[in-house]
Amino acid sequence: MPSITVNVDDDLKDRMEQHPEINWSEVTRQAIQEKIETLDVMDELTSGSELTESDVAEIADKINGSARKRVEEESE
Repeated sequence: MPSITVNVDDDLKDRMEQHPEINWSEVTRQAIQEKIETLDVMDELTSGSELTESDVAEIADKINGSARKRVEEESE
């Protein structure tokens, strides 16, 4: 099985060491697996799309702005 190296800052490493019961390699493997699965779904959903990367970024910005506004309104 191939291996990878993940760099973390000293603070994060110290915090990880406070939990020796956790298999951090497994946590990392699962996080990567979940991200790949999400990307696979996104690729499948957008495979026939004619949107450009710029179009997608513009839509994402609008969604993020709308969500941010809703959260700010709820916290008032």
